[in-house]
Parts: sequence; C-alpha cells; structure tokens
Amino acid sequence: MTPDDALRLHFPRGQASLEVLRAEAADELDTIVHERLLAGEDPWEFMEELPSVDELVVYLLRADTITEDGGRAPTPARDYRVLRQIALDHPALTRTVWRIIGSTGAQGGPGLGSGGSHRKAP
Repeated sequence: MTPDDALRLHFPRGQASLEVLRAEAADELDTIVHERLLAGEDPWEFMEELPSVDELVVYLLRADTITEDGGRAPTPARDYRVLRQIALDHPALTRTVWRIIGSTGAQGGPGLGSGGSHRKAP
C-alpha cells in the first residue's frame, strides 16, 4: 500500500459525534493497556503516562487534520489554530485542548505565548 492509498482509505473522525470519538479512544486505550500487560509491563509503571480518553480524542482529531494537510507537520501557530478549532467544534473538549496547548507550546500568534493571552491579576 502506498501513502496515497493510505490517505484515500483514511476516514476522518471530524464528522463523528463526541460520544463515538470517546468510545473509539477508550477502545484504543484498552487495547494499549492490554498489549502492554501481555508484554509483561507493570501497570503501576505505565498507566500515568497514557493519555486520558479526551486527550486521545484531541490527538486523533489533530492527526486527522495533519493527514488532510498532506502529512506536513504544523507550525506552532498552525497547531494552535487546529487545536482551537477542535475546541470550537467540540466544546466539551475545551479544557483538554487548552491543557494540551499549554503543554505543547502551540502559539496563537505574536505575544500570545503558549496559553493564549491570559493575564494574572496584579
């Protein structure tokens, strides 16, 4: 299979409901846990490093956007816009998106830094 074939066979998740996206992510996480347990790994060692269901949903939606853009890695500004659009499309994921934006350093533009234009009170 060529990369072009893989792109044609790719089914974007953007049209699915959040409930379906969360179910897909939960199944994926269950599979990851199962495989790691079968490999003899200690769950106390790896469970904290796994993403939450909502984090995985955001990562999958972000990956779909990258795939639709020809597989090019986004710039920090583009990544910020993609993640922000995910939050707008799925308001229940907003907190998760902002947490990811803060941890990845995606930038919203000049002077906004990684987390937007939040100011601390004097």
